[in-house]
Amino acid sequence: MHAYVVAAETVTDQSMFDAYRQAVPATLSAFGGRFVARGGALSLLEGVWHHPRLVIIEFPSRDAAESWYRSEDYQKIISLRLNSSSGNLVIVDGVD
Repeated sequence: MHAYVVAAETVTDQSMFDAYRQAVPATLSAFGGRFVARGGALSLLEGVWHHPRLVIIEFPSRDAAESWYRSEDYQKIISLRLNSSSGNLVIVDGVD
């Protein structure tokens, strides 16, 4: 079953965040990850949405998503995201 990493973010340091954005794609392929949405335009239809940026990354399984997040390559760049944005990051299971 596919799993998705979903990030809702507010960028606070665009230059540092751009460095993070450039580095992320190279960390995904070993885990079968691919972007489904990557910061496109949002249209709020209901409720309250706190972050203007949304990213969805699809992985072949929850294990692959968690392994990517904990991987040495991703951990090398995670501080760029943490120091240049605020937000939420979750893994959610897809449906069969």
